[in-house]
Amino acid sequence: MTLPPPSTTAAPPISPLPTPAVLAPVRFPLSWIFEHASAPIRYRALTEVARLPSQSAERLSFLPFTHRPALMLAMLQASDGTWNHSMLTVPTGRSEHFESVGTISAVRRLLEYGWDKDTPPLVLARRVLFRLLAEDEDPEWLFEFGAKGPADEDLARRGRAILREAAAAALAQAGYEGDPRLRGAAKRIVERIGSYLRSPLAQKPFVRVGNQHVLAAEAAPPSIFALLMLAYMPLFRTEHHDAMDRLYWHLSQILPRQEPVQLCGKKVMSQPHLVLGDLLPNRNVADADVPFALMWLELVARLGFMRRNENWSKLFDRFLDDRDHDGVWHPHKGTNVARSTNPLVWPMYPLEESLSGDERWTDVTFRIGLIARVIGRTIEIT
Repeated sequence: MTLPPPSTTAAPPISPLPTPAVLAPVRFPLSWIFEHASAPIRYRALTEVARLPSQSAERLSFLPFTHRPALMLAMLQASDGTWNHSMLTVPTGRSEHFESVGTISAVRRLLEYGWDKDTPPLVLARRVLFRLLAEDEDPEWLFEFGAKGPADEDLARRGRAILREAAAAALAQAGYEGDPRLRGAAKRIVERIGSYLRSPLAQKPFVRVGNQHVLAAEAAPPSIFALLMLAYMPLFRTEHHDAMDRLYWHLSQILPRQEPVQLCGKKVMSQPHLVLGDLLPNRNVADADVPFALMWLELVARLGFMRRNENWSKLFDRFLDDRDHDGVWHPHKGTNVARSTNPLVWPMYPLEESLSGDERWTDVTFRIGLIARVIGRTIEIT
């Protein structure tokens, strides 16, 4: 099936959210972070939030490699550059360490730990990720998406598409924006999403199959991996500003009630990686899953969307308000540690090895400071 012809109706104009001429500086408790946080958080707080001069940062570049969990994760890599011959799996809640972690999840976790793309484990994994961009049709390269029985080309095509976008996200986060292989894949991904967002199908993407509504087979909404890829490709985004405006409109619309399931050949498949609207519509959603809320706010901040959206801006301000006088975040209600069962959150949270004592608040406190820096707020180091 082919996409319907593009709609002749222009997308509604996007107006930036009016902001005050001067925003108050955001306090960032660097001294407290250094006293209580793990080595990766300390390193990233210095280099990405406080933004120490490059010479000072280089002298501290050893810090991420002193973190025991990061070293354990790196040691689990196989000689072919993969982890557990899978890509997107994450450890279960019962896992003691990193059992069953997939390659893309592991790479993104090491990047969040502050490891550079030129460290040996990430260099070894790079070959695998770039090969995934090429949509290799070898069944072995479907990893966990491979068929256990007779081959099904529709399912194989779906698996290759998911892995291609997830690999692109990891490579973009690692800093390969200028690589022509990544840019070529990103262009194809954005063109496909842009064609969908310009089409009438984007307004009514669901069709009735039997007794349920599912996404039409030709519907191509953005995946969370495509969004992550774009978040770490600022120059590429400026070259595709029209598609980015349409993407903003799509992400800020009300999330449909229907679950993201889609026709794939003759089968209806769950598509939890597809984003059909605003995944963080209100404070109840944010309070229910603080790590996911911060993941989403960092994502839209890096995309350049947060300050254009009043709701996301207010939710971030609420996180700022939940900090104490020193700038340390505490839960809005109670003293429970912020936890998440969302597998999309695993690569970035928690970076601490233990969540007891003041270590319970370091991840969130750091992430709030990082988001503030990304959106251009003045950082006041304390």
